[in-house]
Amino acid sequence: MIPYGRQDITQADIDAVGAVLRSDFLTQGPMVPRFEAAVADRCGAPHAIAVNSATSALHVACLALGLGPGDILWTTPVTFVASANCALYCGAEVDFVDIDPATYNLCPRALEAKLIEAKVAGRLPKVVVPVHLAGQSPDMAAIHDLATRFGFRVIEDASHAIGATYLGAAVGDCRYSDITVFSFHPVKIITTGEGGMALTRDPALAARMDLLRSHGITRDPALMSHAPDGPWYYQQVDLGYNYRMTDIQAALGLSQMTRLGDYVARRRLLARRYDRLLAGLPLRVPFQHGDGESAWHLYIVRLDPALDRRAVFEALRAAGIGVNLHYIPVHTQPYYAAKGFAPGDFPEAERYYAEAISLPLYPGLTEAMQDEVIAALRRAVAP
Repeated sequence: MIPYGRQDITQADIDAVGAVLRSDFLTQGPMVPRFEAAVADRCGAPHAIAVNSATSALHVACLALGLGPGDILWTTPVTFVASANCALYCGAEVDFVDIDPATYNLCPRALEAKLIEAKVAGRLPKVVVPVHLAGQSPDMAAIHDLATRFGFRVIEDASHAIGATYLGAAVGDCRYSDITVFSFHPVKIITTGEGGMALTRDPALAARMDLLRSHGITRDPALMSHAPDGPWYYQQVDLGYNYRMTDIQAALGLSQMTRLGDYVARRRLLARRYDRLLAGLPLRVPFQHGDGESAWHLYIVRLDPALDRRAVFEALRAAGIGVNLHYIPVHTQPYYAAKGFAPGDFPEAERYYAEAISLPLYPGLTEAMQDEVIAALRRAVAP
């Protein structure tokens, strides 16, 4: 089976992890701050908070922005469920904004129209979470302008997009958002096994997320209700969580960061090759906006509506091609249907879902393997 995604682990990665295993610190040691510094430096944001998953990063980001009961978070329906669930963890409500039919990201025009209606109804969101689907940035400048106009905060769910650029700068620099979140799951651009990170330009938000990732406990006298009782002293000053990243994970991530540019370059090369070799088939290759360069976490094609998508999917799986689907629109999930969402609510997202398939794309994919994928796809869509 050729999987849709796969981690790349080198001897250097193994040596980096082994060094931590032989050291004095498996967690809460020096590797996490080093990894944070490497990502922050690469992205151009002054603050980075490493956690044990991107879901945890989304959760503490929402909490840091004060999201809670009575508030509403909006996101795209074409995403993993975590982009919406993070609001529910905070006791807030969730709603969705339909996608742009070209990029499949949250549509700024649909967002503006919905904001105008929400303002009249007194139901404006407190937080909007645009998602960088497949590694391509949404139109963050337009979303930022709307945030200024309507008064909401912005969390970029860039789980797919470390190594991507937007308007000439690295995704993660937070020029157009309050917080940006990355994922380091094994199928993402770089991996820490499981892991995530939240970046921000705001030192107060960084301090709040730092506190929340570790039980809400501090040893900083400035944050305590009274002077420390002694050098052993700590205080819990908030209700936090055990969302810490280990030094083992951080060592792997730090080693992987040295190859981030190579990984993204390889993904882009393979994506361009797909574009060329899939020309003429009854499908749509991914559209890339000129405002940025994708990190190409995923290569998503949309089949001609006349094709039987399930039959094509099953034929590819039977041929040993591990295609996948990213994503089932969140509003159609049973949990969200029980909250009142229904088919037809977000038609562009639902049209996308009916036609999309993710083809294999990862740095270790060889051209011969890619040729095998393309040949199997040609057979599957043949009349």
